[in-house]
Amino acid sequence: MKKLLLFFITLSCVLSTYAQNTQGKSDDLGRITLAAYVPDQIERMPESARSILSNKLNQLISQNGIGGSNVSERFIITANVGVLSKDITATAPTMITLSLDVTLYVGDGIDGTKFASTTVSVKGVGENETKAYVSAIKNINGNNSAIQSFLESGKAKILKYYNTRCDFIISDAQSLANQGRYEEAFYKLSGIPEASSACYSKARAAIIPIYKKHINKICQVRLMEAKTVWAANQNFEGANKAGDILSQIDPNSSCYTDVKNFVNQIAKSIKENDKREWNFIFKQQQADADVLKSAYTAAAAYANSQQPQAVIYNVRGWW
Repeated sequence: MKKLLLFFITLSCVLSTYAQNTQGKSDDLGRITLAAYVPDQIERMPESARSILSNKLNQLISQNGIGGSNVSERFIITANVGVLSKDITATAPTMITLSLDVTLYVGDGIDGTKFASTTVSVKGVGENETKAYVSAIKNINGNNSAIQSFLESGKAKILKYYNTRCDFIISDAQSLANQGRYEEAFYKLSGIPEASSACYSKARAAIIPIYKKHINKICQVRLMEAKTVWAANQNFEGANKAGDILSQIDPNSSCYTDVKNFVNQIAKSIKENDKREWNFIFKQQQADADVLKSAYTAAAAYANSQQPQAVIYNVRGWW
């Protein structure tokens, strides 16, 4: 029991340090994150205003520490805009004044569940309707108390999602791992926010056996590659090439004993035939806390490797 308690204390410290080192980046793992989404359903919105609205939504989530990478984001912040009034001034030059109702939404963009919404009214003035539209959108104030309350409500609903669907998320990740899609499994598990403490702990416990399966597979592949290289060129140069491949193998993997035996075989052959010493530096085994850090790295690499795609989210019935 004491060993288990010590493990979780150490694990907590490592993950806390990891989170601090990455705090403030838009693609942090383990945080509640939203993707900004401007749908085509907003009628009569000028394209330039659409771009400004997207920037404004990104600004809102960035200011509140919930900006995501937009790679496979499930939860979104979106908006609908309605024109309340349009007035033309009698001044020279003529100016157009627009009054807009901007309704913001947070929800699950995959299954189409709306979590929270709020409406703010803004005005804009411009030499033409497009400029007036842009001016109004720019006047959305992220410090507005209604917007702040709306975002907090949305975050609470996202936490509820993780708390109620935790076992399913973990099972899904384990299924991905069984298909050999380890990095994707790490990404799914590492995306569970720390604020969902119970699910967060379950996910971290699930990562370790998946990671060990991952490194076991890599070990077998790399060991075979190294043996092929050595068989083709059994001299000092071949030994170095094989060693470069073997150095990529995690010492926690199940076949590391075979790696050591193979290294000894190469060293013995080089000494007998080339009359030289060939030394291979073995890595130290990692603690479970370090394994989690490695899994986080693999998850981040997976996220970065995904090409951003134009995602069409499900917002039917939101307005």
